[in-house]
Amino acid sequence: MNSADAMEPDEIQTTEQLLPLVYAELRRLAAHKMAGENPGQTLQPTALVHEAWLKLGENRQWRNRNHFFAAAAEAMRRILTDNAKRKRRVRHGGGQQRVNLDDAATAADSEADHILAISDALEKFALVDPQRAELVKLRYFVGLTFAEAAEVLGISEVTAKRYWTFARAWLYEEIRAAR
Repeated sequence: MNSADAMEPDEIQTTEQLLPLVYAELRRLAAHKMAGENPGQTLQPTALVHEAWLKLGENRQWRNRNHFFAAAAEAMRRILTDNAKRKRRVRHGGGQQRVNLDDAATAADSEADHILAISDALEKFALVDPQRAELVKLRYFVGLTFAEAAEVLGISEVTAKRYWTFARAWLYEEIRAAR
């Protein structure tokens, strides 16, 4: 998160002031996250960053970089979740499977369902353990490394890895029980 390192820890800045400091970092994170999405994905990294930026609002005040990136993680999670819900709607082919004509044995990917299941379970997890839920948002929905997420949360990288292990197990059980 070097692009935002110029921001002092306790300095309050508006979203407009932060744009030149964090845009490149958000774009890099979005590109990393979107690289793991399925072929045919209509949401591009730049669009994800722009939508997140709009959700964050122009006149909000940010206490520090961590406060901003936590809000950005939540905005990106909501955008990806809304996009997954949109894809599941019947008028957008929800329930239908995409078949690659070059390789008819390949089944359609259920990424939209996967994102929705994680998002639903994450909302429940946030009620139980907000800090670990925030780690999941930063890692899964934004694509931060353990070191970057630990810095945002103000914890050690080792603690972040422990939290991640616990959160993954909790979410797995929640998703399995919901099916």
